[in-house]
Amino acid sequence: MKSMRRIMAYLKYFPVQISMNIFFNLLHILFNLGSYVLIIPFVELMFGLNGVSDSEPELAFNQKQLVDWAFWHLYQYKASIGTWKCLLIVAAGYLSCSLLSNFFRFMAQFFLGYIRYGLIERLRNDIYHKVTILPVAFFNSKRRGDLMSRMSSDIADMQWCVGVLQSVVKEPLNIIVFSGILFFVSWRLFVLFLLVLPLGVWLIAKIGGRLKRTSQRGQNLLGRLVAVLEESLASLRAVKSFGREEDRERLFAAANDDYSRTMVKVALSRELSSPLSEILGTLALVIILVIGGWQVIDGSIQPSVFIFFVIIFARIIPPIQTLVRSYNTLQKGTASAERFLEILDADEVIVEKPNATVLQGFTDKIEFRDVCFGYSDKEPVLHHINLTLPKGRTIAVVGPSGAGKTTLVDLLPRFYDCSSGTILFDGLPIRDLNINSLRRQFGLVSQNCILFNDTVANNIAFGDTSYTLDQIKAAAHVAHADEFIDLLPQGYDTPIGDRGLNLSGGQRQRLSIARAVLRDTPVLILDEATSALDSESERAVQEGLDALMRGRTSIVIAHRLSTIRHADTIVVLDHGNIVEQGTHDELLALDGLYRKLVDMQSFA
Repeated sequence: MKSMRRIMAYLKYFPVQISMNIFFNLLHILFNLGSYVLIIPFVELMFGLNGVSDSEPELAFNQKQLVDWAFWHLYQYKASIGTWKCLLIVAAGYLSCSLLSNFFRFMAQFFLGYIRYGLIERLRNDIYHKVTILPVAFFNSKRRGDLMSRMSSDIADMQWCVGVLQSVVKEPLNIIVFSGILFFVSWRLFVLFLLVLPLGVWLIAKIGGRLKRTSQRGQNLLGRLVAVLEESLASLRAVKSFGREEDRERLFAAANDDYSRTMVKVALSRELSSPLSEILGTLALVIILVIGGWQVIDGSIQPSVFIFFVIIFARIIPPIQTLVRSYNTLQKGTASAERFLEILDADEVIVEKPNATVLQGFTDKIEFRDVCFGYSDKEPVLHHINLTLPKGRTIAVVGPSGAGKTTLVDLLPRFYDCSSGTILFDGLPIRDLNINSLRRQFGLVSQNCILFNDTVANNIAFGDTSYTLDQIKAAAHVAHADEFIDLLPQGYDTPIGDRGLNLSGGQRQRLSIARAVLRDTPVLILDEATSALDSESERAVQEGLDALMRGRTSIVIAHRLSTIRHADTIVVLDHGNIVEQGTHDELLALDGLYRKLVDMQSFA
């Protein structure tokens, strides 16, 4: 239960609500017990089962003497006011206790709601914050659907665990109080009940262990199911174009079947404990009825007291069953908590130093000094990179697929940290810089446009409300995006659909450029920004890029070499090494890899 204890540590944020919940639960138990105690005088008044002596019995903390003393006074009171008035008073007391008991239970649940949903809110905020600060490398080996499952379904399971915590506190208290009463009324009958209890505890523990293991498998399968669904929706065009609908359907059906079968086992394990505890309770009750009935006949226990004992015993079974269900819910929640905490405990590879330097701008140059990098220890991607990027220059990075071009630029904003070597920004190692201030120096436009299901204006502003509409329009004009925005039904207020699918590829790319223009960063990274476009769209987008690059330090990763022939410096990568470096004409004269790449594209 270590994982669940960590989750429940969040309860420290709700001291008032927890105190009020405990207070009202205690009042609920007190008045609930009072309603049961009043059953004894009610039975006595109705049936007169207990004979009383002429003289007042001595009061003592002994079951028989205490009951005799209470009954003697009850009968004296009945004689003075009459049986019906006495019955009405007892009935009114019973009704009052029942009403107050249920009112206090409602108040306890009221405060529990604040605790449950407040805790889940904090968990969601913490896990979302963790996801935003984890390095990009963490998500390379994770399926988004599984992460979504952990942040939704697993949290929902833990939400119910918060609810059963009340039962974990309240029901043992109920059991202790009821057990004390049963022991006081007849310790011999109570011992019979205790003989059955160890067997029930052992069965519940066995079922709970199985439930946890099965639940953990079920949550993993749900993550797989959501991942298949998310991948199918994200690649719907490709699925349809290749006619693979049936394959994806079979894959989803198989994942769904595995999940359903496992959850049936979870349900069976969870529900099995309830009838088992019911059977054991019934067995104990039958034994008590037989032996207790013999004691009534023998005269060693009063009939009304025995009826009270049976009623209280019947009331001790539901708290035990509730505890069983709570235990099973906690076992299921523990499996979810472990999956949840895997993300919360993930290493923050990109760590900011204490009192890191805050960058105020870009004034000189960026340097790579003997930089090496690998996604794992086995296979390095970049080898001993030495490179200088002066301010105001355009540097193009080219090379075959897999040469390490995108990896090289991803090191600049610290999406990854280099394995060895140093990257300097204006002479300062980027590991010594405040991460947010470092990333504010870079604007990124890639071939994969990151757009949201929102309006055109909000996508350009990226949700930043500090920009005015005039600033957004000016950025769109620079990016040559206003040409199509003005033709949209609602202009800048037009929703663009999920991931901008209501727009063409060129239009989406120009919105990305407008976003970079609006951000107005000193350094610009263009990662094959036009490679996925047709010739007409490429021309429009290239005009926007030319306007964006004007006066900025630009790092261009290019597949189409015709777009970078005027770069100040062209860096040629191959297998993670810089093999050539120079201007377009200088590299052609070398007759090396760059020349081969140019010839392959029939460009001279």
